[in-house]
Amino acid sequence: MEPSLRDFVASELAEPVDPRVTAMAAALAARYPGAARTVLFYGSCLREKQLDGLMLDFYLIVSSYDAAYGRSWLATANRLIPPNVFPFEHDGLAAKYAVLSEADFARECSIEARSVSVWARFAQPSRLVWAADEAAREAAEEAVLEAAPTLFEATRPLVPNDMRDAPLALFKAGFALTYGAELRAERGQRADAVVEADAERYRRLGESVLRERPGIGGGDPAAAQRAWRARRRKGKALTIVRLVKASGTFANGIDYLAWKINRHAGTKIEVKPWQRRWPLLAGLILLPRLLKRGAIR
Repeated sequence: MEPSLRDFVASELAEPVDPRVTAMAAALAARYPGAARTVLFYGSCLREKQLDGLMLDFYLIVSSYDAAYGRSWLATANRLIPPNVFPFEHDGLAAKYAVLSEADFARECSIEARSVSVWARFAQPSRLVWAADEAAREAAEEAVLEAAPTLFEATRPLVPNDMRDAPLALFKAGFALTYGAELRAERGQRADAVVEADAERYRRLGESVLRERPGIGGGDPAAAQRAWRARRRKGKALTIVRLVKASGTFANGIDYLAWKINRHAGTKIEVKPWQRRWPLLAGLILLPRLLKRGAIR
C-alpha cells in the first residue's frame, strides 16, 4: 500500500544524513538561542557522500526575525525581502544558510508564496536535521507537505491533457517553469535531470498528491499562463534584489557566485581583487555580461 502524502513527507524528512551534517545543523541552531526552531538540509549535497570541498545548503527556520536578530537591520531586511543568506563553517565543512520565520516558511511553501524559490526547492528532497521540539518538527513537516501540491497546482493547467496524471511529466514541467522564474546558471535540461536522477521518488510523491488531491490544478490555462508571466517578472527582479542584499550578509559572496555559475554553466569566471573589495559593483557589472552570454537566464 502506497504511503499517504503526509507519511511520505515525514518519512523522507526523517531519513538519516552524514553525522557531520547533523552536527553542523546543531551548531548553526546554537547561534540563534531561543529563536531557532528547525534546520533543514537540502540541495545537491544530499546526493554526495564526500562533502569536503562542497558548499552545503541549509534553511534555518526561526520563531521570528526579532527573536533571531534583536533590533538589528537584519530583522527588517529578512522581513521585507526573505530570506537572508549567510555563510557558515563547522568542522571543516562550508555551507550557506537561508533564514525564514516559521510563518514565512509555511507561506512560501504554499500557493500564496511571494516567489517560487522555497516551494520549488522543497518539492525536491530535503532532510529535517535539527528541531527545537516536537511542535517545531510538526510545523516544518506541515510546511514541506504543501510544496509538491503547490507545484502541481501551478503547473497542471499548462500540461497537455494526456499528461496531467503523469507525475514525472508534471514535475519536469514544474521545475522547468520555476527555473525560468529565477536568474539561474543551470542549463535547460536541468529540470529533466533532477527528476530522472530520482524518478521513483518523484513518481511515488506525485501519485500521492494526485490521489489525495484529485482536483488539484484544475484552473484556467490562460489564467495559469498569466500567473507564470507574473512569477517570472517578479522572480528575476527578486533574484537581483537578493544578490544586492547578500553583499551585506555574505562574506566573499562574489567568490561563491562565481563558483556556482562556473559549476553549473561551464564558464571560467575568475574573481579579481577589486571585485572582492567592491562586490556590489562587481555584481552589477558582471550580471549584464552573463545575461548576454547566456550563462544565466
